[in-house]
Amino acid sequence: MNANRRQGAPLQPHAPGQPAQGETVLRESLRGGQMWSRVLRRGQRLRLVDVEGGSAVAALFFNADEHGERYNMPDTLKAQHIARLTTGYVLYSDMGRVLCSIVSDSLGWHDTITGHGTAAQSEALYGRGSYQELRNEFHRNTRDNFLTELGKYDLGKRDLTANVNFFVKVAADESGALRWVEGHSPAGSHVELRAELNTLVILSNTPHPLDPRREYAPRPVALEVRAGSPAGADDPCRRSRPENERGFLLTEAYFA
Repeated sequence: MNANRRQGAPLQPHAPGQPAQGETVLRESLRGGQMWSRVLRRGQRLRLVDVEGGSAVAALFFNADEHGERYNMPDTLKAQHIARLTTGYVLYSDMGRVLCSIVSDSLGWHDTITGHGTAAQSEALYGRGSYQELRNEFHRNTRDNFLTELGKYDLGKRDLTANVNFFVKVAADESGALRWVEGHSPAGSHVELRAELNTLVILSNTPHPLDPRREYAPRPVALEVRAGSPAGADDPCRRSRPENERGFLLTEAYFA
């Protein structure tokens, strides 16, 4: 349990002196190979833009007030009768609460099922690419990036869970074989998340293990965080599935 929960109450979504709704509080670039993490306060929005096209951003999500609660892929998919994420869907935690909602998306499909790459996979696909050889351009992989960011919050290997792969589409044929969909994310594609809990987001801009390209060249992604409010009574994400109403009620009760 972290310090915020020991003190009694979840982080407050807004405090005196906080930015006005819609105001940008952070804007930066996530370069190829880079890792990133931030606590989104309840109601804040995170927008990711695939600047050049062909990006793949792996993401983990945790309740920032209690790290034992985190994104649950099976519950997210079965509760909403889906296999991918897009506008109107939500990311459920393993406590049945809503971590984030997807409020805008230009692609219609973000991968939920194919996991992330490791150092061994990266070396097999792209060669060694060590720091000694390439210095700051060395080949980073998603697993190691995740572990580095998790360590900043006293988390580790046992906290690696199923992740989301933004800007990625992997299709399954009738036999269940998975196929990488080339050209799925053109330049300028975006997805925007709204935090419904105070949510720790961890990102890694590193190649997906099914990407057929054999050159290590992850593309830059633009990030923007804006102030905002959580879902209201008639929010489309809340109304997209009957199950989501219950998820939002549980989430709101957490802050009551």
